Amino acid sequence: MTAVTVWNNCLSFVKDNIQLQAYKTWFEPIIPIKLQDNILSVQVPSKFFYEWLEEHYVKLLKVALTKELGKDAKLVYIIRMENKFGSDSSFTEKIPSEYKPKIKSQNLDASSNFSKVNLTNPFIIPGIKNLKIDSQLNLNYNFENFLEGDSNRLARSASYAVSKRPGGTSFNPLLIFGGVGLGKTHLANAIGINVKQAFPEKTVLYISAEKFTQQYVDSVKKNNRNDFIHFYQLIDVLIIDDVQFFSGKSGTQDVFFHIFNHLHQNGKQVVLTSDKAPVDMQEIEQRLLSRFKWGLSAELQTPDYETRISIIKNKLARDGVEMEDDIIYYVAKHIKTNIRELEGAIISLMAQSSFNKKQITIDLAKVIVEKFVKNTKKEISIDQIQKVVSDYFQMDVNTLQSKTRKRHIVQARQLAMFFSKKFTKASLASIGTKIGHRDHATVLHACKTVDNLAFTDKQFRKYVDDLDKRFTD
Repeated sequence: MTAVTVWNNCLSFVKDNIQLQAYKTWFEPIIPIKLQDNILSVQVPSKFFYEWLEEHYVKLLKVALTKELGKDAKLVYIIRMENKFGSDSSFTEKIPSEYKPKIKSQNLDASSNFSKVNLTNPFIIPGIKNLKIDSQLNLNYNFENFLEGDSNRLARSASYAVSKRPGGTSFNPLLIFGGVGLGKTHLANAIGINVKQAFPEKTVLYISAEKFTQQYVDSVKKNNRNDFIHFYQLIDVLIIDDVQFFSGKSGTQDVFFHIFNHLHQNGKQVVLTSDKAPVDMQEIEQRLLSRFKWGLSAELQTPDYETRISIIKNKLARDGVEMEDDIIYYVAKHIKTNIRELEGAIISLMAQSSFNKKQITIDLAKVIVEKFVKNTKKEISIDQIQKVVSDYFQMDVNTLQSKTRKRHIVQARQLAMFFSKKFTKASLASIGTKIGHRDHATVLHACKTVDNLAFTDKQFRKYVDDLDKRFTD
């Protein structure tokens, strides 16, 4: 058997067990390098690519490889790291925690065969003169149905001003930040919609930071990084949602830095949304953070009582539904966290009334509201998680973060990493940095260790259950 034969057989198994798009994105770019002593070495394009495989597909890979090479099968990743010039590359090896061969140094020719395919961008038909872009905007998110109040007045006013003079105000970039469900995505889309209506000749693109990152990874593995940059430099109004997703992803940050500079210098508009202010963003390079602060950072806060009432009445008017004021006031008083939950409660009330042919009453409202309030998860920070875990094991946070290898401290640290991944949106790299300056591989290993011990060790399972209750109660 050869590395190519074994890997092709593995791919046949993988292809039957995942969606086609996922297969094309994450498995077609992998290149088999060598097979020696039941150890298959494969080449992947980046650390981010490796981390994604480890987190999402390691069990599938293990099953596929075991079928081909037996229970002693092992997998070695050879990571092709792009340097800052995007040309020659260096290589390092990473090994999934499920496999335990010794790490061996390996010299590979940097000119290894990589498929050189022209970048296929999902938004355009190739050609610069007649650039046709699907702006990816949600037409339901416009300024007309965004209710203004004290909690969002600055952000809405700035967004509207940008939509009337894209690239011509001092709000460039415009960064809209705030918690979940407060309207960041709504405002971002509203800007794009207004620009398209007022300036049909301008190219507008709305994209999530996650999708942007995936496209960048795709361009790197196809050796088309420059095409990727060139495409984004053609946009007149670039709207990137959830920019905090760039945290810890140095390659994505680097390419966005160059795109941002070009757009800003040429009077193009950049709109960003984030769940936190620039000062609170972890693992974002300082040169990017400084540029985020060039324009305006506008916060969306939790809507006040009067704004919540207006939001409910607006929702009812759009849907042609009548509801008594005391019910509206009750819902507005008790659901305070965000607009999404507020509208969700109203939709649930209307659905219950329609399906069960019941009148919307205050008693029905109380039942619905109680479910929403009960199911609302508290936002937990990594710092809070470390404090809870440290208190549970009767140690201080500094001890938990220390480099000691004492078993009970290591387990506490691993549990803190596990719950940080479970209850926060932070990247593995961000979690590792917060918990004693560890790398993402350590966090990944910790999460898998907790899963394994919880399954095999009753006492450890009790630790997990006890801590889980403290975070969810």
